Amino acid sequence: MMKFTKQNFIFLVGGIIIYVVDIGVDFWVASKYFCQGQYSWSILILCFRGLSSLVTQIFSYEWFKNDWEGTNTGKLKWIFLVHLFQCGIFIRYWFALKYGCQAAFKQNSIRDASETDPPNFIQKKAVDVVTDINMLRVFKTFLETTPQLFVQIYILMEHGKNNIYQYAAVIMSFCGISISTVDYQISLRTSLPGKAEFHVLPKLVYLFYKLLTITSWILSISLITLLSIRSSVILLIFLWICGFTWVLKQHTTFCKSKKMEYLYRTVVGIILIFTFFNIKGRKTKVCISIYYATHTVVTLGILFVYMFWKPSIIKDIHFTVVSILTILSLVLGIIFLIVYYRHFHPTAYCRPQACSDEVDGEAGQRVEIGRFQNFIMQ
Repeated sequence: MMKFTKQNFIFLVGGIIIYVVDIGVDFWVASKYFCQGQYSWSILILCFRGLSSLVTQIFSYEWFKNDWEGTNTGKLKWIFLVHLFQCGIFIRYWFALKYGCQAAFKQNSIRDASETDPPNFIQKKAVDVVTDINMLRVFKTFLETTPQLFVQIYILMEHGKNNIYQYAAVIMSFCGISISTVDYQISLRTSLPGKAEFHVLPKLVYLFYKLLTITSWILSISLITLLSIRSSVILLIFLWICGFTWVLKQHTTFCKSKKMEYLYRTVVGIILIFTFFNIKGRKTKVCISIYYATHTVVTLGILFVYMFWKPSIIKDIHFTVVSILTILSLVLGIIFLIVYYRHFHPTAYCRPQACSDEVDGEAGQRVEIGRFQNFIMQ
């Protein structure tokens, strides 16, 4: 049975703090670049922030509309205003703190649930609201945090000037990616029936798999950007088109409206640029193998093109270090990926009864499992 624990509540509070700090760091870094006359970097960072905020507010408000359909029409008006001013996530955090506190610290109190509610109503409510937040943070991670990490690494490689605000931005980006990916998997295990508990070792293996593969890819894109910004833009657009086309062929049904569904597919296409995203909960062995095999080929291709284009760069210690880090992080990331799917993926150790109605351990449940039924990332 799903359960929201005190540990989950502590992670929730920590997530709120990091979210607020991340906002402050973004504006601090943007202001520093602006004061130095580097207006393009400042504008680019703010654009990533604005894009992710806009998209997450749209999805957040749409989910409120779906959840409160036919009721609470008065509340939806002020909910809309809050989202209009880009503060909808704080409403969701307020609900998460409210239900999370009740579930974690007052779960034995009879007064926490009404007579018409099932005994685990507060627990389920807390899990659901935190799950929604973690889904929104996944969007934010790949619309803002990951692109910002790419920009910051490119600036460090291009100019070689290291400032404290650049390190702060890189650290916050890595923290954002780490927290969102792990919290997502925690929510997945908590909200889907029959999932085994996500212990410390599986969390670390999953975290390293995501971080290392994403880092390797960002370093690769940064290298090609150093050669030609136009080439990197063309590559990213091509990868997005491939991802978006694949999503279209999957006929996703995450949203109720067609417009929102196409927005969702557009966002997933962006996510697929950086990491694998299982959108249908089906078996992923073939898809994930093709995905990371392609990433490996492209990464090695970028390194060879770089050496062919600029033979003198081979003697550059910085290129050597970046190349080694790129290949090493890719190899280690794939090793952690294999270890995770062989030993820690839910289908590897969940009960046969729990797995009987699942496809690849991620979807196909015969019971109501909320938005995760149509929103799956592995």
